[in-house]
Amino acid sequence: MRDADGTVRPAYKELAKLLDGLSIESLVTKQEAADALFRRLGITFAVYSEGGSTERLIPFDLIPRILHHSEWSLVERGCLQRVKAINTFLYDIYHDQEILKAGLVPEELVFKNPAFRPEMCGVDLPKKVYAHVAGVDLVRTGERDFFVLEDNVRTPSGVSYLLENREIMMRLFPDAFNGQAVSPVGNYPERLLENLRAVAPGGADDPVVVLLTPGRYNSAYFEHVFLAEQMGIDLVEGVDLFVRDGFVWMRTTEGPVRVDVIYRRLDDDFMDPLAFYPGSMLAVPGLLSVVRSGRVALANALGTGVADDKAMYVYVPRMIEFYLGEHAILKNVQTYMLRDPKQCQHVLANMENLVIKEVQGSGGYGMLIGPASTKDEREAYKARVLENPDNYIAQPTLTLSTAPTLCNGELVPRHVDLRPFVLSGNETSVIPGGLTRVALRETSLVVNSSQGGGTKDTWVLERGAC
Repeated sequence: MRDADGTVRPAYKELAKLLDGLSIESLVTKQEAADALFRRLGITFAVYSEGGSTERLIPFDLIPRILHHSEWSLVERGCLQRVKAINTFLYDIYHDQEILKAGLVPEELVFKNPAFRPEMCGVDLPKKVYAHVAGVDLVRTGERDFFVLEDNVRTPSGVSYLLENREIMMRLFPDAFNGQAVSPVGNYPERLLENLRAVAPGGADDPVVVLLTPGRYNSAYFEHVFLAEQMGIDLVEGVDLFVRDGFVWMRTTEGPVRVDVIYRRLDDDFMDPLAFYPGSMLAVPGLLSVVRSGRVALANALGTGVADDKAMYVYVPRMIEFYLGEHAILKNVQTYMLRDPKQCQHVLANMENLVIKEVQGSGGYGMLIGPASTKDEREAYKARVLENPDNYIAQPTLTLSTAPTLCNGELVPRHVDLRPFVLSGNETSVIPGGLTRVALRETSLVVNSSQGGGTKDTWVLERGAC
């Protein structure tokens, strides 16, 4: 919010005036009102480490994060570039595999990756789109320095919080939106549905789109319900769908209805028991055969997970150069591959200075934050690494930017990251702002809600607004 000398940054000028006119007591009152709204709306997430049935409110901070149009332009262009390259990479590895033949990506990172689906080789998808919805996790370390922490192209979540955060801010701070043009985000469901309909198999005049959920015990179930309602489509579970005569059908009270597009929020393994995990109770038997015949579209496509592996992340700048002929707009964080003995040796000798992560890890689990760890924790983690070095990468700890946050009745700085959402279908576009996640614990760098993090509304000021 402020420069190093304490001057309010231009993007925050109007908000600073508003905050100067409010007491801490009034902010706390509004925070309590926001919490009550979230509770009434049922905006929760499940914590799997507590048995999967523990529902929590996701913490919401009512001091927005604000980006100037010029700042956002950099982020937007970088995210578009990155997702276009990832979609092209996915098409390539399931077809001609030119980037592998060129030696720019190690073959074993693709073919030995558990997320690689050989069943998808040679399958032509509508508009060659694999990642219809992508979330790019960013951190900021300087004025124009945004780094990509990871790419999320399997079943990225969090957009419902983004939309509800804006709705609640507009209720509680209507005056804050007066006099400055904040880019709207409320048309996301409409844009998502438009992109999903655009990839329907040919011949469907009025494509039927459904959202496939694992059910109410999934951590993101609130989001599944929310998005289905906002798009005006059916929310279904595996038992609601079946395959017959080479098509996917939905059971309804008026008889079977043919389905053209499935926005799925299940991992690959649970999609079809005849092709993947045979014990899946969430799946649609025979679904893969319909996908391969081109008679139903899945968003995101099967096999996209090979592109958001934390080891594959290292090669995204190469993908951008190879497929697009451009340099990466957004930087990668320096990453050590522990599958390389020399890099592994360096990491194990410097664990106290690094963050070490599992290649397939998510949600802030399975990682070691070196500067915040004890010697015993490092020794225990080292033993895990040595059992399977290929499963780990390491990165230096970055000095993340902070944003003002209301904690225990005080405005204090807390570390934040940003997850913009990128939609691909008819065209590739980014919702302005994205989801800002905030580490509510002092000095913490972990922003995941499952690890005590919260969220903020993210404002992008339109051109000429400041």
